[in-house]
Amino acid sequence: MNILLIGAGGREHAFAYKLSQSPLCTQLFIAPGNAGTSEFGKNVKMNPNDFETVGIFCLENNVELLIVGPEEPLVLGMRDYFEANENLKNMLFIGPDKMGATMEASKDWSKAFMYKNNIPTAAYQTFTSDNLNEGIAYLKTQKMPIVLKADGLAAGKGVLICQTLEEATSELQQMISDKKFGAASSKVVIEEFLTGIELSVFVLSDGNSYKILPTAKDYKRIGVGETGLNTGGMGAISPVPFANHEFMQKVIIKIIEPTIIGLNNENIKYVGFIFIGLIKVGEEPVVIEYNCRMGDPETETVLPLIESDFVELMVATAKGKLHETDLKISTQHAATVMLVSAGYPGDYEKGKLMTNLEPSNNSMLFHAGTALNNNNEIVTNGGRVLAVTSLGNSLSEAVSKSMKTAENISFEGKYFRTDIGFEFL
Repeated sequence: MNILLIGAGGREHAFAYKLSQSPLCTQLFIAPGNAGTSEFGKNVKMNPNDFETVGIFCLENNVELLIVGPEEPLVLGMRDYFEANENLKNMLFIGPDKMGATMEASKDWSKAFMYKNNIPTAAYQTFTSDNLNEGIAYLKTQKMPIVLKADGLAAGKGVLICQTLEEATSELQQMISDKKFGAASSKVVIEEFLTGIELSVFVLSDGNSYKILPTAKDYKRIGVGETGLNTGGMGAISPVPFANHEFMQKVIIKIIEPTIIGLNNENIKYVGFIFIGLIKVGEEPVVIEYNCRMGDPETETVLPLIESDFVELMVATAKGKLHETDLKISTQHAATVMLVSAGYPGDYEKGKLMTNLEPSNNSMLFHAGTALNNNNEIVTNGGRVLAVTSLGNSLSEAVSKSMKTAENISFEGKYFRTDIGFEFL
């Protein structure tokens, strides 16, 4: 079958890698793709948010399966557009509708959803310009540190952890009154700060049945030892050592099943990936956030561990027959190290020539921010440039392989964290 994959990052490169392995995949298109995805399919210069153009492309190229990688097209209603179009409505589609994507698009909506369905999450209140003074008064009643979250999408930058009342008050005013994160922070969720260790749980659902993909832990800070500024993710490991059978049973009973039931109660037929950001507080799982798609760089860590035919899995999901398939998971460990540009997550330069890109140590290279220059050479084209993923019989073996490969790759200003998985090694 012909497949269209939407997106341009490392997540989509990992998707393309898995999809292309299937004998069911006749032709894979990636829109817009990057310098790495072209190895597995045909890149198509197309704006994913231009639904009309995407729809015409699908019809002209006999696309039977459409998979949406990033959140923005889903939040803008790509699925709704296809379902409302007579010629497109029967296409197999992976990704929730606009209402389902609200789980990620509105922190306030998702918190209310969790409370309504008795899903464990931190205490919170939401404030806007209409009740900003009440928000300031509320802060005075709370323990520090405290978390402020822009309600809408803010490119991963809309979450602040404030250490003092003065800082929290100032930031709340900047977010709401000064529009620090634009329209995304016109509404702000003030949330209790939880102490624990975080992990990501990925659920694939056809609206009724579900499968749990391998767990992952990503590393958000730029500096060794989880120090410095937040980034889009500096690496990840999978599976998470502490997410044992007993812990995951709690996740299933207290979080995953109430989430699927709750979505159905809202008349949301959720078809696609649910990314559940969790924190382990004591021995209990608590939800930090939902996302309506796979995470990045966790996708680059998790997908190589899936041994099932990935196209078969996607087709079963889109057809509502996920319960009829088996999800086979490798017993190995995976570790991903992200190579980034100098200056990231602040200002950085693009166009740096990349060399020594031949995979070594059986590592996989997933392009995140790359492009081809006029000489058809691979150059940097983003802050997070390349994800190096390796498998091993132990976590330490997987990490060691990825580190050695990361050291071999060259581009001016290359930086990567040398301590991915540090707390488990």
